[in-house]
Amino acid sequence: MYWYTITPLDVLLMRDAKPFTPGERAWAGSIFPPTGHALAGALRSILGGDRLEIIGPFFCRDRTLYLPRPLGFYQSTPLIPLDWEHNSPLHHCLTNSMQPRPLVKATETGSPSDVEDDSDETKFRQYIPADVAQSYLKTGKIERKNWELKYAGEDKPWLVETRSHNSMNAGTRQVKDADGYFVENAIRLLPDWSIAIALNQNIPTPVTLRLGGEGHRAILAKCEALAAQWDKLQNLSQQNFSKPGKSLAYLVTPGIFERKHDGGNSTCKAYPWEWKLAHARGNLVSVATEKPVAISSRRRDRTDKSIPAPQVFAAPPGSIYYLNQPQSLFAEDAASKPGKALDAAKNLRQLGYSQLLWISYQEHD
Repeated sequence: MYWYTITPLDVLLMRDAKPFTPGERAWAGSIFPPTGHALAGALRSILGGDRLEIIGPFFCRDRTLYLPRPLGFYQSTPLIPLDWEHNSPLHHCLTNSMQPRPLVKATETGSPSDVEDDSDETKFRQYIPADVAQSYLKTGKIERKNWELKYAGEDKPWLVETRSHNSMNAGTRQVKDADGYFVENAIRLLPDWSIAIALNQNIPTPVTLRLGGEGHRAILAKCEALAAQWDKLQNLSQQNFSKPGKSLAYLVTPGIFERKHDGGNSTCKAYPWEWKLAHARGNLVSVATEKPVAISSRRRDRTDKSIPAPQVFAAPPGSIYYLNQPQSLFAEDAASKPGKALDAAKNLRQLGYSQLLWISYQEHD
């Protein structure tokens, strides 16, 4: 895989999955970082019909790879399933054994200096550099000092700019009643920040491409330094996956887990359908996640015409899955049954969705 940075030359207009028509819904929201579908569309404009595989998107600052923060923490304190925390005073509480198990703070949280300053006003990194992610994969912990902001943008490397659009009646100073006014959010990356992706294609760079709406352009440039950082993370992840016992799966890109369910209706979940909960003799014990990411795309109809596809709801990057044993995804399992479902799952993986890194859980005293 070849690693690249994407640096916008101006703002980006990355409209979200909500239907939008000026005059009906006068506010156009944005989604950022861009989805795998949006990146694939931009890249195919310069690659043509070549088969495309994507890793990412992530962020890059000063040739350093940044991943979304793991959500299995309360501020800087790690969270673990109640069943794994034998010293918790909450074991007497009533819980629903048919759902993912509740998460509680780990009893061992380090030295007093690691926890004494965790106030609501403290700002924590929302994106962590590759060296911190490597330490997390090795130990399952992130020291408090590594949560603290070091550079501007580590909490949010972009700004949202609200822009209004007016269309006037000819010969008047009045806005048109229909389709005459709407507002949309534009995205502006902070200085020194770029989007980071890996591709299976070796593209001569630098080259410009169109990304998002209104034809706004960005510069695609190679960044070989990112490859070594990602390879270290992948090697650690594969080593952890090969170890038996309790494990954490760290989702670093949006996870699309969609299946036909309840009479053929498409249903999205916050965790993979193939991972059964522990009460059903599965491996999945609990999940740390937040609100889903709405993703829209396009598909070909029977006449080969491009039409909007039904939107899906993805688990957000940073979600953490707690398992009693490591388990492969449906798209990566050699034992998966061939068919349309497997082909669809593999296509989503090729677009960068559902990328996992594995951590071996280490019991504490």
